[in-house]
Amino acid sequence: MSDTVHFLMVDDLDENLTALEALLRRDGLVLHRARSGPEALEAMLHQDFALALLDVQMPGMDGYELAELMRGIERTRKIPIIFVTAAALDERRRFRGYEAGAVDYITKPIDPMILRSKAQVFFEIGRQAAELARQRDEMRAVSLNLTTAMARLTAHLDNSPLAVVEVDGDLVIRQWSKGAERMFGWPAATMIGQCARCCGWLAEEEASEVQDRLQAMLDPASAHRGALNFRARNADGRIVDCEGYGSVIPAGSATGNYAPQTMNLQILDVTERRRAEEMRSVLVGELNHRVKNTLANVQAIARQTARHVPDPDRFVETFMGRLQALAKAHSILSDETWSGADLEELVADQMRLGALTEDRVHLSGDPVRLSPANALRMALTLHELTTNAVKYGALSVPGGRVSLDWKQEGEVLTFRWAESGGPVVTPPARNGFGSTLIAANTGSEGGEAQADWRPEGVVWTLTMQANAPAEGPARTAALPAEQQQAQPAGDLSGHRVLVIEDEVLVSMEVATEIEGAGGTVTGTAHRVDEALTMIRDTKADLAILDGNLHGETVEHVARALTDRGIPFCFLSGYGREHLPKGFAASPVVEKPFSACQLVRTLSGLARPAHVTSN
Repeated sequence: MSDTVHFLMVDDLDENLTALEALLRRDGLVLHRARSGPEALEAMLHQDFALALLDVQMPGMDGYELAELMRGIERTRKIPIIFVTAAALDERRRFRGYEAGAVDYITKPIDPMILRSKAQVFFEIGRQAAELARQRDEMRAVSLNLTTAMARLTAHLDNSPLAVVEVDGDLVIRQWSKGAERMFGWPAATMIGQCARCCGWLAEEEASEVQDRLQAMLDPASAHRGALNFRARNADGRIVDCEGYGSVIPAGSATGNYAPQTMNLQILDVTERRRAEEMRSVLVGELNHRVKNTLANVQAIARQTARHVPDPDRFVETFMGRLQALAKAHSILSDETWSGADLEELVADQMRLGALTEDRVHLSGDPVRLSPANALRMALTLHELTTNAVKYGALSVPGGRVSLDWKQEGEVLTFRWAESGGPVVTPPARNGFGSTLIAANTGSEGGEAQADWRPEGVVWTLTMQANAPAEGPARTAALPAEQQQAQPAGDLSGHRVLVIEDEVLVSMEVATEIEGAGGTVTGTAHRVDEALTMIRDTKADLAILDGNLHGETVEHVARALTDRGIPFCFLSGYGREHLPKGFAASPVVEKPFSACQLVRTLSGLARPAHVTSN
């Protein structure tokens, strides 16, 4: 216990030890006996004593010799010694005792008052020493616990995926964790003492934003306790998207010493998460774009088929055939995750439908990979060619045959469809929807479709880009279709309109609606370069512009229309936020579009018919 004190009494006579014990006994004091010098030394090796009372006259090893041995041993060197003697004390004896390390003498017969008063001093000193030892042990335990806790905290901090950065009020870096070293690439020795806005870590704008947010947190009522999003630069110059949570300790002197204001930031690298979110947005946009374009194509197929096939029974058969061709092509592209499709697979799909049979078709060509957009167009083209051959051409009679061959040179694909053995062929008086669709499908990519109406069988030669750029995220916008259909149609009589749309079927349908409202389509473009040329060389009063053209932004096209003073509307399926900036005055028509809304929108843009742009 902390208040227990130990004295050692050394005397060769038991009665002297008993007398000393009787005089010194008290609470909190433990008295130990030893009857010789060696016995005393052994006791002192096992117990700490606050005082040793040594008899001078002992056989073998006297008190002086014992004291000299005690002073030569580290453990016993500091034990206070009082000699007890019955001999007369002359100067020589006193000097020898003090020289041996004694602090005092007591002579026999012993005066109880003197013994108790001197023992009291060492008892109190012993109690104080025990208390100090207890406090020392407690402080040592606290220090050990604190050191252990700090080591664990440091280990967790070093292993954390978070970067922990501490700065002062001027954004001078005071702490730079191992996580910060891993995240940003700079060692702590390089960053500590550097200003965050001066060392390349934070740009001025970002540093000011971080500082303002952390300063605002000094107010206990501040609502600025959420995530702080900012961008930082790593040692390689790469930008890191950061999500940080901060805490602020204001300047003060609570500990008696001035403490500067410090701000602690726990930073998470969210660069990959932001990229994933952006990619998800792009993918959702791409899906939405494809769905809207597909619906617009189906809408165009239905309307164009209805215009050219007035009989209801034939309409259902023709429409379903075209729709099935489009659906089959979508299935092929879905299996390929919309990376493209093989031309031979599209032909094989027609064979699986039973429209073409192996005994009546000859195929020849190297493997050709088509882009998704071209695969859809080729599927519709093959369907139209096959349908015409079955109804009117070589496949309408038992002995007829079809030869399909193709070759690719660079990016240009040449596809040849040759019929033979069928009825005698005469050139048609006018082109039907199927022939128009075939020509438009190839022309949308800058290609060409040529029909050679030979008596022995028609030969179609198609040239197109095999690997047109895949469509990017749609940059489109729309008004609700319900609102569009509720609006009355307008009148476009006497107005010349440019149609800029990359989907052939949609552009055909738009042109039909414009002409039905009395307008004139003076040009159709499917690509950015075609559109810019057409705007430059063609006189027009109005234009309708797709939200993107084969994945390319239409900002330059919109600017060219504006510079020429040609009012236009966008034809899209997305919000205006994805359209080129600076054209808020241009209205938006949704895909799939309402004919009434399209014409009404263009009519609203139209100036009097006698006023035209140059």
